[in-house]
Amino acid sequence: MKLRFIATALVSVALATGCDNDPGKNKAKAHVSAPAEVQQATTGAATKLAFSSTDGSVFSFVGAKVTGKQEGSFGKFSGTVDLIDGNPEKSKVDAEVDVGSLSTDAEGLTHHLKTPDFFDVAKFPTAHFTSTAIRAGGEKGATHTITGNLELHGVTKSISFPATIKVTGEQLDADAEFAIDRKDFGIVYPGKSDDLIKDEVLLKLAIRAKAKKAA
Repeated sequence: MKLRFIATALVSVALATGCDNDPGKNKAKAHVSAPAEVQQATTGAATKLAFSSTDGSVFSFVGAKVTGKQEGSFGKFSGTVDLIDGNPEKSKVDAEVDVGSLSTDAEGLTHHLKTPDFFDVAKFPTAHFTSTAIRAGGEKGATHTITGNLELHGVTKSISFPATIKVTGEQLDADAEFAIDRKDFGIVYPGKSDDLIKDEVLLKLAIRAKAKKAA
């Protein structure tokens, strides 16, 4: 009887500790709203930059259950930046992600995330992002705030998030880390009754956009 009590107490402590496994804790939160009007091209000297998962850019994420966190990333994505006058605030970003390229630190989880419980990759194989505004200043010391339409899991919403952007010649580096609520995009699977899944997912972006080489 005493051993059972100790075991129960240990499980309770583990669950209580796990409840603090919030990947978005103390992180910037994406503001999500109805889709916005797509940003129009700004006049000025334009440089076409490109980025991809095969050319130095990284797109990773952290999710969590009550009992622990899981890290993952997308292995295939690409995009362009229309850099106007070397000024991010005049510029526009377009990106596409191959959702089926996701992987995590657990093979079983990787497979499950691709099923209809989560991303439903067979039905929604790609995600798209198009910026609608880039403004100076951002939360938690970021240099800018990026706003754009994100199409994910068959749902399109406008999201705003802080990013640190640096332009050096014909290269633009953008780094961002922010939490987003998966339920805003219809991904509502709760997890097991004794191991519930957190709603917030932490996204991490390290974009290295460079001038496109002439064909």
